[in-house]
Amino acid sequence: MSTPASFGTGLAATGAFVAGLVAVFIAERVLGAGSGRVALAALGVGVAVAATAWRVVRMLAAPVARRTLERWVLTLYGLGLLALALYFVRGDVGTALVGEPLSRSSPRLSGVLSVLFPALLLCALVPLAMVEAALVAMARAPVPETGRVRSALFSGLGVAFAVVFAFAATYVATEADASWDLSYFRTAKPGEATRKLVRGLNEPLQVTVFFPPANEVGEAVRQYFRDLSPESPRLGLEVLDQAVEPARGKALGVSNNGSVVLARGDRKEILTLGLDPERARGQLQRLDAEVQRRLLAVAKPRRIVYLTGGHGERADTRPVPGEAVRPSVAQLKELLRAQNVDVRTLTVAEGLGTEVPRDASLVAVLGPTHALLPEEVAALREYWERGGRLWIALEPDGAGLEPLLRPLGLRSLRVPLANDRVFFRATRQQSDRGNLGTANFSSHPSVTSLSALGSQGAVAFLGAVALEPVTPPVPGVMLDTSVRAHPETFADANGDFEPGPGEVTKAWPLVVAVERPAPEGKPASRAVVMADADAVGDGILGNVGNAYLAVDTLRWLSGEEALSGVTTSEEDVPIQHTRSQDVAWFYATVFGVPVAVLAVGFFVTRRRGRRAPRSAAVAGGAR
Repeated sequence: MSTPASFGTGLAATGAFVAGLVAVFIAERVLGAGSGRVALAALGVGVAVAATAWRVVRMLAAPVARRTLERWVLTLYGLGLLALALYFVRGDVGTALVGEPLSRSSPRLSGVLSVLFPALLLCALVPLAMVEAALVAMARAPVPETGRVRSALFSGLGVAFAVVFAFAATYVATEADASWDLSYFRTAKPGEATRKLVRGLNEPLQVTVFFPPANEVGEAVRQYFRDLSPESPRLGLEVLDQAVEPARGKALGVSNNGSVVLARGDRKEILTLGLDPERARGQLQRLDAEVQRRLLAVAKPRRIVYLTGGHGERADTRPVPGEAVRPSVAQLKELLRAQNVDVRTLTVAEGLGTEVPRDASLVAVLGPTHALLPEEVAALREYWERGGRLWIALEPDGAGLEPLLRPLGLRSLRVPLANDRVFFRATRQQSDRGNLGTANFSSHPSVTSLSALGSQGAVAFLGAVALEPVTPPVPGVMLDTSVRAHPETFADANGDFEPGPGEVTKAWPLVVAVERPAPEGKPASRAVVMADADAVGDGILGNVGNAYLAVDTLRWLSGEEALSGVTTSEEDVPIQHTRSQDVAWFYATVFGVPVAVLAVGFFVTRRRGRRAPRSAAVAGGAR
C-alpha cells in the first residue's frame, strides 16, 4: 500500500475526466451531425468513464487517512457521469428507446431533463475544481486535512447552488413576465428656467390642484408648487378635492381628481397625472418640463417660426431625388412646439420670393443642399435688416449661402472639419474623425444653459464646415463665437481625415451669434449660424447638449434669453455602450469578476493557513 507522502494527487484523472466532457461538448455543440460527431462523443464518454475507473482504482489503493477524500471525489465523478447519461437520455438514447424524440413523446420529461443535466453537471464540476485545488495544496502533507477539503467541497456546492438558483429565478420571472423597478424614485424639483418664467409673470396666474387628501401623487405635486410659489406673488395656488368641489372642477374643465389646471385670464392648460403613483411615476420625474411647457402656453404669447423649404432643407419631409437621405428635423419641430411655438413652412409658394411674413418670430434655414433664389435671399436680407431673426445651419456639401452669410460678417470655406484626437466613434472608420464633440462655450446669452452645464452638456457636430469672419468686418455687426471646436480640429481640405500641410488646425467656430444693434425703440437684428445642420437633426437632438443648444438659440433669437436655464428631470437615462464596451462588460462580468473573487478567496485562504497554529494531526486529518 502507498504511503501518504508518495500517494500524490489525482489531478491527471480529473484532467482526463474534464477532457472527456469537453470532447462530448464539442461533438454535440460544434460538430452537431455526422459520423465525426458520434465518434468524438463516444471517445469523450469513454475517456470520462475510464477516468472514473482510474479514480476507483486510486481510491482502493489510497491510505486509510486519504480514502474518505478519494470517495468524495469519486462521488463527484459519478454525479458528472449521471448528468452525461441524462443528457443522452434526453437526446439520442431516448429517441432510440421510444422511437421518436423525447421532446415529442414526453415533452414534460424532456423539459425536466433539459434543466436537470446542466444543474447536476455544475454541481459536479465546481466542487470538483475546489476539492482538487485543496488536495493539490496538501500533496506533500503526511496527513491530509479532512476539514479543509470538506470546506472546499461545501463552498463549491454553495457556488453551484447559487448559480442554479439564479438561473431558475430568472427563468421563472421570464415565464411569469414579471419585472420590478428597483430604481430610486424622486419627483422633479422646479428648475431655473421655470423659476425665471414665474418671476417674469406680469399678470396673476392661478394653479388649481385637484387631488383627494392623503394621495401620494397629490402630495408630490403640491410640494412642487409650494417650492415654486415664493418666486412670484402673482402665482396663486389652490388645492381642491374634485369630489367635494365638483362645480369648481366643471368650471375649469376637470371631471376627476388627479389633474392640475394652470389658468391666466381666459387661457388655461390642464395637466393630467392620475391618482396611481406607479402610473404617474414617469410624469412626476419630468414634472418640471411638463409644467414649464404649460406655463409657456398660458403666460407667453404664441410665437411663429418659419422653416424655409424647397432647396433640400432638413425641414422638407421628402428628400431631394438623387441625393442621400439625411436626418430630418422632426424632433426639433417637436421641441419648438413644446416651447409654445407654431412651426410653419416658408417657400416661394408661401411668399418667400417677395417678403418674410410680418408675424415671423424668426426664420430658420436648416441645411439646404441647393442655393436659394436671389429673390428669396433678398427677402431674407431685408427681413434681417429691419430687425428680423435668422437661424442658419450649413451642410458641408450643401449650398454655400454666401449671399446670406456675407451681410452677417461670415463666410463658409466649404471645407469639412475633422479631428484625429477627439471625436465620436460611430463606424470605426476613418470618417469618424468628422464627428466632432465639444464643450467649449462662451458666456454669450445664446448658450446660457450650456455654459452652466459645462462638460455635462457637450455638443455633437457630425460633419461641420469651416466658418470664419469676413475681412474687413461688416460695420455695425458684432460676432460672438458661442461654441468652438476642440483646439486640435483641422480643416480637412483633401478629405483624408488626416492633418496635412496647409490644413489649418485651431479651435474653429462651430456656432456664431450675430447681432446688429438698432436705434432706440426698434428691435436689434440677430442671427445664429451653425456650422453643421446635423447638430439639430433627428437622433443627435436626443443628446442633452444639442437639445439645450436648440432651446437657448430659440430663446435668444426670440428675445427671451432671460428665461434660459436648466430644466430639472429625475427621469432615468439609459446607459448606452458601444459594441466594444458591451463585449468588455460581458467578459468582465462573466469571467473577470468570478476569477477575481476566486483569486481573493485563494489568497486569503492561503494566508490564513500559513498563520494558523500547527497542531498535531489526528488520524484521518480531522481537527
